[in-house]
Amino acid sequence: MTQPDQPNDRPLSDSPSPATPPNAIPPTAGTPTVGAPAGTPVNYAGTGAGAPPTQDERNLALLSHLTGIFTSFVGPLIIWLMKKDSSPYISDQAKEALNFQITVAIGYLIAGAATFICIGPLIALALWIASLVLGIMATMAASRGELYRYPMTLRLVN
Repeated sequence: MTQPDQPNDRPLSDSPSPATPPNAIPPTAGTPTVGAPAGTPVNYAGTGAGAPPTQDERNLALLSHLTGIFTSFVGPLIIWLMKKDSSPYISDQAKEALNFQITVAIGYLIAGAATFICIGPLIALALWIASLVLGIMATMAASRGELYRYPMTLRLVN
């Protein structure tokens, strides 16, 4: 006579937890910059300390991304010029917003030239939607103190 199947007596800790992967970055550490290996803590100040930005730094970084949505490259340029020497985090995020808005402005120039072949308005619409969505994503990342990198951005200001 065979015995009925016994319930699995393995402890729950043996099974992998989908909520927290083993190489997860603590939420206070932010996210690594593009090209950094997974699990690498963020080095905000460039000194190896890895200290997260203060609330004031996060607010100004947020403002640099948010003003980019409404003022193109003017808002991020003003914030970067004012704070580039006082806070590495604000400087990095304002430069990122500035570079992205310059890239979008170049895209609008290309869209204007492409109106002669009737695809300029479509390019301009796609640029506007991408700028709005990516700007909001960058604003949210800056509010959490993360280092955000826009995709497909010309890094003209270093």
